[in-house]
Amino acid sequence: MDKSGFSVKNFSVKKVAALLNEVACWGIVLVMVLVVFNIILRAVFKSPILGTYEYTSFLTALIVGCGIAYCAAVNGHIAIGFIIEKLGKKAQSIIDMVTGTIVFCCMLFFTWRMFLYAGRLAASNEVSPTTQTPFYLFVYVIAAGFAVLSLVLLDKAKQAIKEVRNP
Repeated sequence: MDKSGFSVKNFSVKKVAALLNEVACWGIVLVMVLVVFNIILRAVFKSPILGTYEYTSFLTALIVGCGIAYCAAVNGHIAIGFIIEKLGKKAQSIIDMVTGTIVFCCMLFFTWRMFLYAGRLAASNEVSPTTQTPFYLFVYVIAAGFAVLSLVLLDKAKQAIKEVRNP
């Protein structure tokens, strides 16, 4: 295993998370372009883009779903550790191990439920009201982002376990 994350030969969870983060970044660009064009078309030609609200909602969900794993992989989240920082390295590692394992299990459950939900949406063929865009496509992508987040959390829990064993 290398220091960049869980690895099996050339597979790295951090690389997959970075790739999903690229998708999220392009989603932000698409939202900006869509909103700007919609404003221009509405103001100048009195003809807005049909479904702009739906598309921005879908893209925003994709941005969060695709970017969350990378945020966790690079510790970009907000953490309140003023109490834990006072503890010794071994105690910090034990707390990281316990919380990491619990969070991994919860996220694995959420991921599983998200895939089931996407399957139900696909089976019912539920679509958005204005553009008739199928919901399940976006839910599957978000579920995939959660799956990568679960792998990142598993890697962090494994690293914490190693730190507890070998301080």
